Amino acid sequence: MINKVLSNIKEHNLILENDNVVVGVSGGPDSMALLYVLLEQKKTLNFQMFVCHVNHGVRGDDALSDRIFVEEKARELGLPFYYVDVDMKAYAKEMKITAEEAGRKLRYGFFRDVLESNGGGKIAVAHNKNDQAETLLLRIMRGTGIDGIRGMDFVYRDIIRPLLNVSRAEIEHFICTEDIETVLDKTNLLPIYNRNKVRLELLPYMIKNFNPNIIDTLWRLSRTADLDTTYLNKITEEKYKLIVKNQLENSIILDSAMFNKEDRCIRLRLLRKAIFNLKGSIQGIAEVHLDSLEDLFRRSETGKGLQLPNGLVGRISYNDLIIEMNVLDSKAYEHYIYEGGNFFKELGIYIYVYIVEGNKIIKGKSTRSFDFDSIKGTLKIRNRRNGDRFKPHGLKGTKKLKDYFIDNKVDKDLRDRIPLLVDDENIIWVMGYATSETHKVTDKTRKILVVDYKEV
Repeated sequence: MINKVLSNIKEHNLILENDNVVVGVSGGPDSMALLYVLLEQKKTLNFQMFVCHVNHGVRGDDALSDRIFVEEKARELGLPFYYVDVDMKAYAKEMKITAEEAGRKLRYGFFRDVLESNGGGKIAVAHNKNDQAETLLLRIMRGTGIDGIRGMDFVYRDIIRPLLNVSRAEIEHFICTEDIETVLDKTNLLPIYNRNKVRLELLPYMIKNFNPNIIDTLWRLSRTADLDTTYLNKITEEKYKLIVKNQLENSIILDSAMFNKEDRCIRLRLLRKAIFNLKGSIQGIAEVHLDSLEDLFRRSETGKGLQLPNGLVGRISYNDLIIEMNVLDSKAYEHYIYEGGNFFKELGIYIYVYIVEGNKIIKGKSTRSFDFDSIKGTLKIRNRRNGDRFKPHGLKGTKKLKDYFIDNKVDKDLRDRIPLLVDDENIIWVMGYATSETHKVTDKTRKILVVDYKEV
């Protein structure tokens, strides 16, 4: 077993030189096997280990005994020890989630606190091949897709699982032959949680009546799904870069025509990725929500929208498919602009201003040039006001800003948020759109005001 786990660490780059690794240790066979295998790895690789133990507040004196056992073992091995007492059931009630989910959130929250206090690193947990089988069965019963069937990964963000392809039978054999002392969590023997019911009732029944090798069978299923999902994710990533027109802190805009050319499989994955990028997770977004959003975007009827969970909205604006947070800040704003860099965090805007001699126009995707001497008073950015007019480049007369937005099919929900570069008398640039004829560079220009505008 040791060689298999050490091979996992090397193949998947689970631990690197000088890493900090928090090891979740309950004192049971799985976590104790993980602890001793990582100690074996330390003989050839320099990294720091921190033993962490969580009392979930459901086992009374037995939990105290387990904590003392793990603490003494850490001291014996010369490893730093951290522990925390939590009330899993109270937290579950407060957050309106299951006890299992509450325990997971509390555990990983504590592990990450320990990591942060030690400069960051990785969390090693003892999930194994049997745990993978239980996870797949639980997800299948909830109606998961191919992404769910891949199960757990050897690496997920800051979590590593060195024992993932090791069976519980192998772990128990290792514990026995190495004479490693462990403790018994009696709650693992009671069918009080869904995972326990799968472990204690469903899997034994399947092994006895259907497939004695079901653990290995489900492992192979997870690896096949992982292979397919990895490829689909690669394709989705490539398409995403092409189809996303703009990605801001609170919204993502997709190109309607390009989106609808894709197969429905990729369209759904693009939506899932966009939501993940906005929220940092897709928790609360079920298949029915993705189906409804995909149907809305496929029909592409301007003005139509859809309310989604977690404060998200999907809507259509001409050739744009927009997913955004359901908080549109249309409050009036006005800020002075100074020479050099100007960063407005709350607006997600960075503006760089400088002045050059002569009349050679400097222009780029986000850069515009103006006649410096035509500027009246001070430079500012603001959003639109009632009655705003300006003289778009190339036109002789002025135009209402509202009419300009309508003519150029600018979505009405975005109009209050578009920054305007202004002086004391005129709109100089509808940023991201039109510049003013009044401030254009001519042969008579002596100095140029260069403005570079970016959304960050």
